[in-house]
Amino acid sequence: MASMRDIKRRRDSIQSTGQITKAMKLVSTVKLQKAKGRAESTKPYSDLMYETISNMLARSRNINHRYLKPGDSHKKAIITITANRGLAGGYNSNITKLITNGEFDKEDVNIIAVGTKGRDFLVRRGYNVTDDYSEVINDPLYTDARQMCDKLLKEFEDGEIGEIYLAYTSFKNTVVHEPKLLKLLPVSVDEIKSNSEDTTPMNYEPQEDEALDLIIPKYLCSLIYGALIEAVASENGARMQAMDNATSNAEEMISDLSLKYNRARQASITQELTEIIAGANAIG
Repeated sequence: MASMRDIKRRRDSIQSTGQITKAMKLVSTVKLQKAKGRAESTKPYSDLMYETISNMLARSRNINHRYLKPGDSHKKAIITITANRGLAGGYNSNITKLITNGEFDKEDVNIIAVGTKGRDFLVRRGYNVTDDYSEVINDPLYTDARQMCDKLLKEFEDGEIGEIYLAYTSFKNTVVHEPKLLKLLPVSVDEIKSNSEDTTPMNYEPQEDEALDLIIPKYLCSLIYGALIEAVASENGARMQAMDNATSNAEEMISDLSLKYNRARQASITQELTEIIAGANAIG
């Protein structure tokens, strides 16, 4: 059985840890409220942009546009959005699993890393990180999404990559966060048409190629920016939950150790009394 000194030392250590996790929970809660507001204000724009593109492509016929066809390269670019810090439960690992447990061949994958946790993990697993935008996740801006989008579109058009994917955590609410893997390019017209009820033919003005040249890049930028904003909210929500669980576990352990300490103290006092009584009887 552990001594009273060992029990007290362990209890004090857990108390210190519990104070840290409680403080981290409060910080994450404050950050979550701000990030949640941004996510909720950004989502309508992203949803409307997706609906607009879906409606256009579902009602278009015989479109032969470069953004709707796979590129010549077998390379796949994956924008991987994780965090720069840990202590957020399974937040980071859930994203990396989408890649490592998926049907991707690591030799054919180019990782565009947003977040050091995902970047470092994938580098250790032998994946090729071609671009690092980890600082972006601290305070995402639309210009950051546009920068990533423009570079990837150029690589797609130049034939350096054949497909573009987006791995991020979708923010549903404070406690529900869903890891997602979206295919950005080429845009799947067949899938969109299968999910659309309105198939009335659409007329373009100007020509359809000119219209798609303008709107698809904006569509991709809105998806990437929306993913960045939702990822920040999801990260803080996951960290708040993780720190809340850690604080609760610390309180349970402290209660258990306090009980053990009191029992050990009571046993020590009982033993001392027994020795005193035994000594008194021997003298008498």
